[in-house]
Amino acid sequence: MPDKSTGSDKDKGITILGRRKISIGFVILVLLILMELASRATDFSIANGLASIPTAFVWMGTHLLPTTQSFSNLPTILSALWQTILMALAATVLAAICALFFSLMGARTVSPNAIIARATRIVAAFFRNIPDVVWTIILLFSFGQNMLTGIITLFFTTFGMLTRYFVEVIDEVCEESAEALSATGASFFQIFAQGIYPSTIPEVINWTLFMVETNIRDATLIGILTATGIGYVFNLFYTRMDFASCGLVIISLAVIIISLELTSGRIKRVVV
Repeated sequence: MPDKSTGSDKDKGITILGRRKISIGFVILVLLILMELASRATDFSIANGLASIPTAFVWMGTHLLPTTQSFSNLPTILSALWQTILMALAATVLAAICALFFSLMGARTVSPNAIIARATRIVAAFFRNIPDVVWTIILLFSFGQNMLTGIITLFFTTFGMLTRYFVEVIDEVCEESAEALSATGASFFQIFAQGIYPSTIPEVINWTLFMVETNIRDATLIGILTATGIGYVFNLFYTRMDFASCGLVIISLAVIIISLELTSGRIKRVVV
């Protein structure tokens, strides 16, 4: 005799699969409707946008290619780029140290109190959810256009992001080891040294290196507002309509970012 339970399970599986397909189709339909409404509200035409892409590439190929004259600005570009890299490194390393400490307070597995954990997460979310540009504008009134404003801006946003990442890493990786060490009567510092640190240090380094790459890109935009680094140099060339030098800035940034990404990959392989 045929197994009725098997047939019933198949029918249930088909029903669930059908419901999922309907749900996915409904979500896609809603997204398409929202995209169409947003396009009409902003007078954006997808067809015109796609049609303008070839023209944009032709313009970039015509105007942004470095010339012999633009290479005379290379020392200035490299000096400003080095300044931007140092700004990003200083902000990221300082933020990573502070974020690691605060993440121990925010992680549910090792936090001394649930209220402290919640408060830490709220503080991190506050710093994380305010954009870099807004922080820069706010800090300009207090610190003016200088490197300090850029470093503090990057520190705030990086601190918020890394605190969240580190909290998630600690909660996911260290829950069992922290509970086991706590059951043996280990102190907080012993739990950190024997359980948390060995398990999380590879992920901590990975996220820190990722934020260094991100902050170099963000520091370019911040530099336009703070009149520092490669962002200031790019804006200077742009206002002069020296597009060839602007292209050289873009190429230099791309080379540095790609080199840093390759270096980070090697460091991650060694650490992991």
